Parts: sequence; structure tokens; C-alpha cells
Amino acid sequence: MKNFLKNVKNREEDTISITVTAEAGEGLILSRAGDYLDLEKHYKQIMMFYESGIRQITAKLEILNQEFQFCNDRNPIENIKSRIKSQESILRKMQKQGLPLTFDNMMNYIHDVAGIRVICPFITDVYQIARLLISQTDVDLVQIKDYIREPKENGYRSLHLIVMAEVHFSDRKRKVPVEIQLRTIAMNFWASTEHQLRYKKDRDFTEDINRQLKECAEIMAEADQRMQKLAENLEISDAEDLFW
Repeated sequence: MKNFLKNVKNREEDTISITVTAEAGEGLILSRAGDYLDLEKHYKQIMMFYESGIRQITAKLEILNQEFQFCNDRNPIENIKSRIKSQESILRKMQKQGLPLTFDNMMNYIHDVAGIRVICPFITDVYQIARLLISQTDVDLVQIKDYIREPKENGYRSLHLIVMAEVHFSDRKRKVPVEIQLRTIAMNFWASTEHQLRYKKDRDFTEDINRQLKECAEIMAEADQRMQKLAENLEISDAEDLFW
């Protein structure tokens, strides 16, 4: 926290008074911070705002999973994980986008501070859960990036959603931005192990290593398709639920 707050504190004092737009907080107003302790308190308040959005979306996903289990005797969600983006990651992203390091810029332009990862058994589960979630009246879809239909160059596959979750606080209801990544077990296996291989920044990745990683992604994708076909043959899932 100190790194982020140090950068904010070094700005002119008139950049510290924060008014968040309706798009990311519906008028959440934080008073001017006069010293470091006030900034730290405001930072914790903002992180609580994001954590509330995560809890709201996580509860919805768990309810959908339980309902599906009751009606279909299986779970379309294998696992749900969440995280709040680290200060270092927030700073890097803001600097990359050329944003002044203020809290209001963070809240209005960095939409993946609150993140949820949803792991599903089959590709159809990914799309079905996404559709059911964004069809709820208190969840507004902001953006879709479908890296399943159109994988990234390195082979990465996942469905990314940015949503605004409506959260009821003591004084009013507010919209909280949350990024949701939905992927199959196979997609998650590749993404997680690829991340472990790339964890050390000073490691030199040759073209051959990148090629092999992409080949592994293709193998995982083929396995996903074969498992999907088996599920359809056994009437566990329906091909009509694929994509949008």
C-alpha cells in the first residue's frame, strides 16, 4: 500500500479529493486527505468497495451452481477464486495507460481491480454460466472478450467479462466493477502452468519455447473439444449452449 499511497501523496493536493462517477461507484465521495494516515484509510475504504463487489458476484455464482446441482445432478462450476489486484499491478497498469496516479483514475479506468476466476468442466458450462449471470437485473455487462473463440497469439483461452455489480451499502446502492474470467479445467491448467514457467522475469524465452507452449495450448483445446463431444453424446451438455 505504501508504494501506491506514496505516489498519490506526491501529487498536488487538489488531486486527492475524490469523486467517483456513477459508472464506478455511484457518487462515492471521499473527503480531502490531509496526511498519509488519511490516504491509507481512504485506500482501505476503496478496497472494501471492491471486496464487496467480489462477494456479491461470488454469491450469485454459488447460487447458480447449487441450483444447477439440484436440477441436473452435477455442478457446472468446479472452482471459484477471487483476488484484489496488487498495488504494484495497479501502478504498472496506470503508468502503462498514461493515467495520473489518483484514486479517481484508478476507480474509473482500471476495471479489473476486483477479479474472479471461474473454472468449469465443459466449454458449454462457461457460456451458460456467463449468460445466466449477465441476465440478472442487478448485473450490468460492460465488456466481453472471448478468447475461446479467438485465442490470444500465445494460445491463451478464456472468456473475460467486465460487469458492474449492484451492491447495497448502508447509505445507498452502488455499482462496483468486477472482472470475471471463465475457463475450463483444461484452459486453466495451461494458463496456470504457463504462468509458473514465466514467473521469473529474467528468464529468456526462445521462439522454440513459445512454440512449444502454443502447441501445448492446442493440445488442451483439442482435449476440451473431445470432452465436450463426449458430454454431448451422454446428454450432459448441449452444443446449443456454445458461444453466444
